[in-house]
Amino acid sequence: MTEQERMLSELPYQAWKDELPGARSACKRLLRELNACDPADVAAQREILRRLFGKVGTNTEIFAPFYCDYGSNIEIGDNFFASYNCVMVDCGKIIIGNNTMIAANVVITAAGHPVHHEPRIAGYEYGITTIIGDNVWIGAGVVVNPGVRIGNNVVIGSGSVVTKDIPDNVIAVGNPCRVLRQVTDEDKQYYFKKRRFDSVE
Repeated sequence: MTEQERMLSELPYQAWKDELPGARSACKRLLRELNACDPADVAAQREILRRLFGKVGTNTEIFAPFYCDYGSNIEIGDNFFASYNCVMVDCGKIIIGNNTMIAANVVITAAGHPVHHEPRIAGYEYGITTIIGDNVWIGAGVVVNPGVRIGNNVVIGSGSVVTKDIPDNVIAVGNPCRVLRQVTDEDKQYYFKKRRFDSVE
């Protein structure tokens, strides 16, 4: 089994062996293209994303700079938006659904290192699939840890550190991130705290 196969099987692997260094270098070249792309040239950006990601939906927009390790382990759905300085550490799969918005300075990581120092010094690391559902809004400065599943229709408050699964239809905040309350139909009336929409279609 190659180190890449071990990585994608969620087994401990050593990142400097076999084809992995070359794959990361290829990713960095595509990231250089993406981050230097004319912001007005959306078609060029989306073409680079098609080459970078394992799967990419329609109507995708990412503000530069964006960073990842491999790109090929990232799958995103339709109508995806990520603001400035988004980092996806995709040593494991990162799967994101439709209509998801990510604010600035968010880190989504599928990667980790052993707790004990000896295997860590020997260069072992691991990747665990991280999943974000449909219709999710992740606030600025959030960190999403390996193996986490965030459900559908979720809001993650800014600055949160998500260490455990988050169910559907909730607002979750804090470090560690915990469910604050359910998202309800009443929330449709307001755009910020108690400020009402003048019209909602």
